[in-house]
Amino acid sequence: MQSAPGHSHWERVFKALADPTRRELLDRLHEHNGQTLSQLCEGVAMARQSATQHLGVLESANLISTVRQGREKLHYLNPVPLHEIQERWIDKFERPRLRALSAIKQRAEEPDMSQPTFVYTTYINSTPEKVWQAITDPELSGAYWGHANVSDWQEGSRWEHRRIDGSGVADVVGTVVESDPPRKLVTTWADPAGGANAAVSTVTFLIQPYQDIVRLTVSHADLADPTEYAQASGGWAAVLSNLKSFLETGAPLPTEPWTQPS
Repeated sequence: MQSAPGHSHWERVFKALADPTRRELLDRLHEHNGQTLSQLCEGVAMARQSATQHLGVLESANLISTVRQGREKLHYLNPVPLHEIQERWIDKFERPRLRALSAIKQRAEEPDMSQPTFVYTTYINSTPEKVWQAITDPELSGAYWGHANVSDWQEGSRWEHRRIDGSGVADVVGTVVESDPPRKLVTTWADPAGGANAAVSTVTFLIQPYQDIVRLTVSHADLADPTEYAQASGGWAAVLSNLKSFLETGAPLPTEPWTQPS
């Protein structure tokens, strides 16, 4: 069973959601994900200092993620706490209504066509070294992902996302673009069935110490269209929840294996 966040975590989440201004900021990111501070200020007619304070509360509650792009900092809606609320407060009590909640969540994560990057942040009670190993070790990744990540993880090397049924078939292949253990891993992703014409996207794992735990941010860029974005959104939510449970409890959650959208 996945370990539950502490009381202080829930207090930060519910406090952040209780403020109408912060809910409006989340609504703005829902409408147009990946906005700068200036864009958010214009959208809600708010001073930069006030917006910065509200965004700080949302980021502390893990309701938004930030990614630097040059001199700018982009803000992304992060569905992790809402997913945790679903698991703890809704799933075991309101199972018949989960389909409706899922539809709402899907609409909240639908991207704007100009924002082809999906960003997901989670916090794991582990170490950067163990998180890196879980992502790059074939046996460990196979245990919670349903596919084994295979490579020597040197920059420029090939990597494969292989099935664990013994067939040796890779459903995703790519190149290691950047490898800085245990801090950062950047890889390209493509469907091998597509050959030379296969669409190529880029996945970045950013592993950062956060107090006594680890902050893991996954960015999936260059997604071709809203369908791929939606598939990546649901897929990463399942995979990273499984990774978190695997590292914290030693057992993955019961979830279907997922691979790169085709």
